[in-house]
Amino acid sequence: MTVPAPLAPDEAQRLSRLRALAILDSAAEPIFDTLTALASQVCCTPIALVSLVDGERQWFKSNVGMPGVTQTPRDLAFCAHTILGEVVMEVADAALDPRFTANPLVTDDPGIRFYAGAPLTLSDGHRVGTLCVIDRRPRQLDPGQRAVLTRLAEATVQALEMRERGVRALDQLNAERDYLAHVLEGANAGAWEWDITTGHVQVDERWAAITGRTVDEVRPRTVQIWCDLCHPDDLAEVIRRRTLHLQRQIDFFECEARMRHKDGRWVWVLDRATVTHWSADGRPLKMSGAHIDISARKATEQALHDSREMLRVTLQSIADAVITTDAHGAVTWLNPVAERMTGWTRHEARGCAIEQVFHIVHGQTREPAPNPVRTSLAEQRTTSLAEDTVLIGRDGIERDIEDSAAPIRDAEGALHGVVLVFHDVTEQRRLSQEMHHRARHDALTGLVNRGEFDQRLNRALARAQHDQSDNALLYLDLDQFKLVNDACGHATGDLLLRQIGGLLRDAVRTRDTLARLGGDEFGVLLEHCSTDQARRVAQQICDRMDEFRFVHDERRFRVGVSIGLVPVDRRWSRSAMVMQAADAACYAAKEAGRNRVHTWYDSDEALRERHGQMQWTTRLEQALDEHRFELHAQRIEPIRRPGEKDAVAVAGLHCEVLLRLREADGTLVLPGAFLPAAERFQMASRLDRWVVREVFDTLSRAAVMPQVIAINLSGQSLGDRSFHQYIRERVAQAPFDVTRLCFEVTETTAITHLGEATVFMREMRALGIRIALDDFGAGTSSFGYLKSLPVDVLKIDGQFIRDLTADALDLAAVRCFHEVAQVVGVQTVAEFVESEAVLARIGEIGIDFAQGYLIHRPEPLARVLASGPADPAQRSSGRDATRRSISAFIRS
Repeated sequence: MTVPAPLAPDEAQRLSRLRALAILDSAAEPIFDTLTALASQVCCTPIALVSLVDGERQWFKSNVGMPGVTQTPRDLAFCAHTILGEVVMEVADAALDPRFTANPLVTDDPGIRFYAGAPLTLSDGHRVGTLCVIDRRPRQLDPGQRAVLTRLAEATVQALEMRERGVRALDQLNAERDYLAHVLEGANAGAWEWDITTGHVQVDERWAAITGRTVDEVRPRTVQIWCDLCHPDDLAEVIRRRTLHLQRQIDFFECEARMRHKDGRWVWVLDRATVTHWSADGRPLKMSGAHIDISARKATEQALHDSREMLRVTLQSIADAVITTDAHGAVTWLNPVAERMTGWTRHEARGCAIEQVFHIVHGQTREPAPNPVRTSLAEQRTTSLAEDTVLIGRDGIERDIEDSAAPIRDAEGALHGVVLVFHDVTEQRRLSQEMHHRARHDALTGLVNRGEFDQRLNRALARAQHDQSDNALLYLDLDQFKLVNDACGHATGDLLLRQIGGLLRDAVRTRDTLARLGGDEFGVLLEHCSTDQARRVAQQICDRMDEFRFVHDERRFRVGVSIGLVPVDRRWSRSAMVMQAADAACYAAKEAGRNRVHTWYDSDEALRERHGQMQWTTRLEQALDEHRFELHAQRIEPIRRPGEKDAVAVAGLHCEVLLRLREADGTLVLPGAFLPAAERFQMASRLDRWVVREVFDTLSRAAVMPQVIAINLSGQSLGDRSFHQYIRERVAQAPFDVTRLCFEVTETTAITHLGEATVFMREMRALGIRIALDDFGAGTSSFGYLKSLPVDVLKIDGQFIRDLTADALDLAAVRCFHEVAQVVGVQTVAEFVESEAVLARIGEIGIDFAQGYLIHRPEPLARVLASGPADPAQRSSGRDATRRSISAFIRS
């Protein structure tokens, strides 16, 4: 139902002003037609009116777009509402405005949907009408259009009042024209008028200036000007739309086109016009319009288009999937990656709910996961997926994904939708899980590694402290594994470790932790297990290992295991203490005969010696830090036989370097006290490096080089490839003749590390360095290994030399050793020579060198090097002194 506008309080005075202005006639006047046409063009509406309102009706002083309509009842008029206010009244959609929803002008012809009117306020304050624009579709004016409409309304008022002041009509008209020119200039618009009958076209200065010309330079002054200046690609559309308007098929003429500027560039203009005069028979007579320079807007639109195109190409090309939705969560767009991952095409997905297209679940529980788009819409913020989210595509393919969803807002901050960006992380998660697994497991056996085992042991200790639960730790060390590794190679040793890992896995419960702690050592954490139960499990492992035979290349090997068992209960505060006790118990099992179980107890006497060795590690570390190790040396003399010249003078100085430890109180400690601990706790190689470094530094400074200087190496050094590299580097940098060097390796060490020892010996001999096999005869298969070991010197074990004159078996063994040495072409050295009788006997046998207290008591290395080889007199004197010392000792 139409709501009539109320009458103004001073309605009578306002009507009186209308009559006084003498404008109650409806005669057309060009100035009002021009203002109305300009309002229509600037505001982009098909209808514009200068409307005057009295008590009963409104009538139109100027009418563009509603031919044949001259007035309407006041109670239907939009303008009757406008004159009640002081500013532009705008109705964006009359169909939704309660004042006009039932208005015939809205529901019927002309079907008004949009209205905007500026009141015509006279200088005395009375509002007599409006300048209004109308459209048949909903819309809004922008701030610039609203401002121009207000300015045009002011110009209309001035034109109205100019009629009242007739004497000043011409001046006012000129002023109004100037004012109108300013209005047009402010709108960046140029006016034109076309007399259709004569073909003459009139343009103003602004119209000409838009094309870089003056009015006089615009030629011809006919409609041909459009044909000459308009871009060829735009001209056909200009002519088509103008023809449609002249034929009354469209309400007004409007077209965007490019006009050629005087300097040759193209200027974009919006050409808007309407027929202002028609003949009685309906022919168009005159057409007025305006050119508005829209080059800046076009440039902005082009830049925006370029940005959108770049964004489109980017979204089409990026590796991430992108989905956009509207404010209700319905899909509006997908890029190709999103199409591939979801299985939906852009056209199929458009309008579907996001849950239908983007189907996600929790990877573990398979329960539906919260949709980030719904969360973003509800909370109006950027959100992300929960971890372990899986996208299930339309094709059933599952992918691990990560994503984020962010609101889409306009310039005013209104929410228009959400953009969802996600990518496939299936491979990354697989690699992460694999890396996590590798970080916690041994690469060779697949068992838990040392780091993970320590963490689980710490958790078991914490649980034992809390609930006093019983647990147990088994520390396993394989017996005879080294023989397999050396005899068959590391690859075969790795195969053996994998088989043993499988055997151990079958021997424990699935809830227990089985780990490879390093090398051939394993650990088992038995949770919620008493000591008795753990002992049965350990014994079962021993029994299985005793039955196990490893077969390779038709050779069978028996590999046992020594096990240390430690209860894991509240008595322990740290896992390191438990591991230390387990290692000690395992060592005790080995020393007790191997392939057995040793259970740790607080009062375990068998472990005290082990504890003492462990204390040595701290003392050795401290001695290294405080430089309290010393190098001594013992001469090795060639044996002079009857009729030979003095062998010592000919051969030069031969000596063996010996390591000593100087305690803080000055006491000198022999290596027999600390080397077993160094071997046991993996410090022997560090000591060997220290010895090699000191010997090389000493020889670098020596004035006279010894003929041969022997350096002892441990088994750990032989098995350490980095130590081999260290020796090669030192030899390469040595400033002295390295062929004077001799490395001594005990027979048992060489046999235990046969593979590494053979490689090392060959490398050293290739550099000219001698190799001596120490303690020869102590092993069980000396002769067999002698064939494969590249050595230069055999040092016969002292147990065969000490009682040589009294024990026929020792004599026979030494003769045999010497004969074998002659066969393989190596020299021999007799150790522990402490009497003239022994020296004479080994000389008779043919031994090449002698070493022992009879020859020389060890002295600091620097002193031995400085003294050089001993002459016969010194040697005889030394032997006499030795005999006297021994006799005195016997008498005491």
